[in-house]
Amino acid sequence: MYFQYGEKEVAYLKSRDHDLAKVIDRLGHLDRPVNHDLFSALVYHMIGQQISAKAHHTIWQRMNNVLGNIDAKSLLEAGREQIQSFGLTFRKTDHILNLAQKVNDHEIQLEAFPYQSDEVIIQTLTALPGIGIWTAQMLLLHGLERKDVLSYHDLAILRGMRLVYQCPKIDKPQFDKYRARLSPYGSVASIYFWAVASENKGK
Repeated sequence: MYFQYGEKEVAYLKSRDHDLAKVIDRLGHLDRPVNHDLFSALVYHMIGQQISAKAHHTIWQRMNNVLGNIDAKSLLEAGREQIQSFGLTFRKTDHILNLAQKVNDHEIQLEAFPYQSDEVIIQTLTALPGIGIWTAQMLLLHGLERKDVLSYHDLAILRGMRLVYQCPKIDKPQFDKYRARLSPYGSVASIYFWAVASENKGK
């Protein structure tokens, strides 16, 4: 499954931003994978915090190969030692197990998220240890397909923006200006910034 967007969102972004319009015309429609299983999507992005994409992929594959279905029950049954053996730090392992326990005990009700605002979801998730704004925002985009997620905490998005706008640095005031311009379709803009960053790694 891929993030759903179409001509409506693209036309709006192109009308609002000439530089991004050129990128959209050059790259065309982009497929960004999504995962509607909110628990596994959240664990996936927790694993990806502050590590390389290659390490992220390797750890996720190991976990899937051994556990199969990634849910609260399978993680709690696996336990701390086995989860840590996939390549996770002790701290990140404990944070993931804490999430699994709270979901298992119904203290966190992920099934309610589709009916809640972005702000409420971010507030709920960032109250948990090991989950910051970036992780919550990635769940909004990749798990819930919310349309207006553009994260200042994502280094690849910032790199893509620097390349698109030919700026040596994107500070917070500049970022907020672009975010306002690209709203309410910041998620679609994010997909293009990620693509630009990916094709220009190291720049």
